[in-house]
Amino acid sequence: MITVREKVRFVETDMMGVVHHSNHFRWFEMARVEYLRQAGVLLLDLMAQDIVFPITEVSCQYKASARFDDWLLIQAKLADLSRAKMVFTYQIVRENDHTLLATGRTQNVFTDGSGRIIRLPLEYYNGLHALFATEE
Repeated sequence: MITVREKVRFVETDMMGVVHHSNHFRWFEMARVEYLRQAGVLLLDLMAQDIVFPITEVSCQYKASARFDDWLLIQAKLADLSRAKMVFTYQIVRENDHTLLATGRTQNVFTDGSGRIIRLPLEYYNGLHALFATEE
């Protein structure tokens, strides 16, 4: 599992000082990108090879509210991996009291720039699989 620490900004809240629900998906993405980075997979390298990974499924279950100035721990874990797709699960926890704020899941498929599903080249898959194997 990879953890990203992030502070809630005022712009991410509504008039009640509560985080708007749409931010959770952005935080999931931040943790997912960091997971890939930790596995040695850099987005700019993928994009240079015309490889993208659009989300085909996303869900979020909201448990408690985050508020302005809260420090959050956004945790990403690779739950399923093949050369055609990857599935991540997430938890967002408030750092100071360890309250679980949200859980989520995303599924991405690997495609070329025209949207055709492809198999992830082994140079990237092997790095992801190695990190994934340490979590199983």
